[in-house]
Amino acid sequence: MSRRNSASRQGSGLPVANPCISFWQQTTRSFRYLNVNKDELAPAQSKYVIIGSGISGALTTYELIQGGVSPEDIVIFEAREAASGASSRNAGHVRPDAFRGFQVYEQLHGRDQALKIIANERLVFERIKQFVARHDIQCDFNPTTTFDVCMTPEFADFNARSFKLYQEAGGDVSHIKFYEGEEARKVTRVQKAVAAYEWPAGSSHPAKLAQWLLSQSISKGVRLFTHCPVFGVTKCPSSTAEQTYWDVSTPRGTTKATTVVHCTNAFAPHLLPQLKSFVTPNRAQAHAFVPPASLSAENVLPSTMSLRHSLKHFYSVAQRRPDGIIILGAPIANPNISPEAAQARLTSDDSTFSEEVRDDAVDNFETCFPACEKGELRHGEGLLHTWTGIVGLTTDSVPFVGEIQGLPGQWICAGFNGHGMARIFTCAPGVAKLILGGVWEDTGLPECFEITEERLDRLRKGVPGSVF
Repeated sequence: MSRRNSASRQGSGLPVANPCISFWQQTTRSFRYLNVNKDELAPAQSKYVIIGSGISGALTTYELIQGGVSPEDIVIFEAREAASGASSRNAGHVRPDAFRGFQVYEQLHGRDQALKIIANERLVFERIKQFVARHDIQCDFNPTTTFDVCMTPEFADFNARSFKLYQEAGGDVSHIKFYEGEEARKVTRVQKAVAAYEWPAGSSHPAKLAQWLLSQSISKGVRLFTHCPVFGVTKCPSSTAEQTYWDVSTPRGTTKATTVVHCTNAFAPHLLPQLKSFVTPNRAQAHAFVPPASLSAENVLPSTMSLRHSLKHFYSVAQRRPDGIIILGAPIANPNISPEAAQARLTSDDSTFSEEVRDDAVDNFETCFPACEKGELRHGEGLLHTWTGIVGLTTDSVPFVGEIQGLPGQWICAGFNGHGMARIFTCAPGVAKLILGGVWEDTGLPECFEITEERLDRLRKGVPGSVF
């Protein structure tokens, strides 16, 4: 596709056709289904259509099959390569929030829901750990701990307040360790740390996890059509009072379906324009870094970490066990970059990256780990690769899950705020349960995740803040 056509496609709300390739994608180019059915015509009909083949779409498909749906009745449409969206572009974390966001969640959703949000994230980590172990999935999963490293006294105070509020509300803090001053600097190896909190978390190769899920379903008979974006979902003229059918239009034909699941994350408003004000695409950026000797072999970082200057100004760090490569994530909000660079994040174009964001992320890492300064590195050490991915930010900091009111048979599991690995492994099974006839209580999800007209009405009036 030409750059002109790609720009037009972006303007229409679809993912760009020529995205950059992430570190995760670089290392999985041999995936046999990467471009499967890229030239095949879409089937005339299918009972179930899943839009999006990332972890959300792949796990929803997997769970539907586990629930009794025949694999031959499911079609997945993917706009680009298989699992080429945020699932294959993140910073490699499986990192639940242990308490930090509680005070903001409480403002947004009330105390009860805030407690459920934090508890659900802890559950997701356990679910992923158990799922990977049970199926022996080779996705470089590393169950370890993570540090919230407070880099300023102000953020140390914020975290202390969140911890206190969460504990006083009845939140479980038995798994959280606290370090201050010299002790924090010793355990994190970050010499400018003011304080640190530690709790169980992990890291993984997200593309390998998504690809395993897709492979399981495809091997059973699910049909995945890559490079096949969905242009629209409209009510079929053959619909009756008893049964609504949907025409799912693609460049390779239209598929008639009774159930359509939107696993499109930041791109959900393309097909659901009523969500345009509530789901915003935002370009996140990550980097792969080859460590020097001081962070290699027996010196690798045993835990992941978030180097936090404020709630939204933070840098994530995860060192991979298989090869020692360090994955650096850049901040959502960053006072160190120019207004132009900050504005450039507000896009759905992941074909390029910001050199300014890259330089700031690397400079921050070098400051925290002086042995990684450019003048100290040998040829072959240091920055290896930079890439971007599009995250879907929701106005109330939680995803949209459930049946879309007024569109019977259409469902959504999207809007993960760049935090999908801490949410999808309960959200996708949850939406599958609902599709198969369950009620919300069956999902075990916080009620504030459900997409309802009441929630949308509340969001139209504005919210007091956000976590992400």
